[in-house]
Amino acid sequence: MIANLSTTKMSSKGQVVIPESIRKTLGLESGCQFLVLGEKDAVILKTISAPSKKEFSGLLSKAHKAAQKAGLQSRDITEAIVKVRGKK
Repeated sequence: MIANLSTTKMSSKGQVVIPESIRKTLGLESGCQFLVLGEKDAVILKTISAPSKKEFSGLLSKAHKAAQKAGLQSRDITEAIVKVRGKK
């Protein structure tokens, strides 16, 4: 059973209002960002946010370990950045 079910309409500008009861239940505030997925007759909104400092630190640690395992050196990263930016 779906706990929070409501209806809404889309405006002529493509805007959709998320009903207040759902915003309150999910803790959504003005400025929240969403990933929007549309397929067939379904539109799914998934909230997105920047990772916390702890999560970001964990991601950096994983990336560092993967880079070490792959044998990457600092100069490899610098060279890749230069190449992508189109500098010689």
